[in-house]
Amino acid sequence: MRLFISILAFIFVSMTTAIAAEKIVVAHRGASGYLPEHTMPAKAMAYAMGPDYIEQDVVMTRDDRLVVLHDHFLDQVTDVQEKFPNRKRADGRYYVIDFTLAEILTLNVYERYHFDENGKRVAYFPGRFPLGKSIFKVHTLEDEIELIQGLNKSTGQNIGIYTESKSAAFHLSEGKDLSKAILQTFKKYGYDSKNSNAYYQTFEYDDLKRVHDELLPALGMDIKLVQLMGEEADYKEMVTRDGLKALSNYADGIGPSISIITKADESEAGYHITDLVKDAHDAGLVVHPYTFRAEHFAMPKFVGSLDELLDIFYNKVGVDGVFSDFPDRAVRFLHKK
Repeated sequence: MRLFISILAFIFVSMTTAIAAEKIVVAHRGASGYLPEHTMPAKAMAYAMGPDYIEQDVVMTRDDRLVVLHDHFLDQVTDVQEKFPNRKRADGRYYVIDFTLAEILTLNVYERYHFDENGKRVAYFPGRFPLGKSIFKVHTLEDEIELIQGLNKSTGQNIGIYTESKSAAFHLSEGKDLSKAILQTFKKYGYDSKNSNAYYQTFEYDDLKRVHDELLPALGMDIKLVQLMGEEADYKEMVTRDGLKALSNYADGIGPSISIITKADESEAGYHITDLVKDAHDAGLVVHPYTFRAEHFAMPKFVGSLDELLDIFYNKVGVDGVFSDFPDRAVRFLHKK
């Protein structure tokens, strides 16, 4: 009897581990809850936390280099205003595409910030790494891939990359084929099939369709593709059952905002779950929503902690993975379960 119980216990633990393994954690902009987003220290720290993937947002410089930054602007995460005060466009913004890589490497990177009425930098997340402390720099996509692949070799792990083509249409309008350059870099480093430990993601449906229909066949590649989506009207038809079925012709998954999966009740104390995840799964799509943060002002009002939010999405909603600024906490949550 004891042997039988032990076997049952072993099977149960094995099944639980397998179930947990099916759920993934994506380190959102690295360990961005602890260090300035998309810096190499944030990526190294994220790697040590054991996520399944580390995210890269990618934009292009004037001299056609791929750099890892959340926006195609420099003015909310660097000191570009002090270093290059006369290089802003008419809209007041400093565009990555107007600078060479050498120029961008002279900049210091900060926690994401805005200026107050007195012209002082104020962090969007005041409890995170203090502004102006230590030294952080922009890096290239190649640098980051080599870091992750090098750590995979030295640690024996197999953490993947989850890369977004940031504002692909804007780059095309400026004469730069950002998406093609990203895919060529994927191929250079061995990410060329759906078995590769890599995802390509975009908010732009036209970009996703072009990648699927034109760029991948031309490059002899077939990687996993994800359609990102928010609450904007552009995605209204896409999140319907028919829209998701159509999307499955081009994508392997979707990356929706958490706000289009769960909706707060009128009192904001409760919530209800939309049909998005169920419909996406019925269409054969995986679902990796964003963004899971620990700050109360950055969470839905119907939850009191990050663990509670993770429990809702992993266990009640049934998503396949999450993007989190705090990848260690999401990894720990899955291990506990």
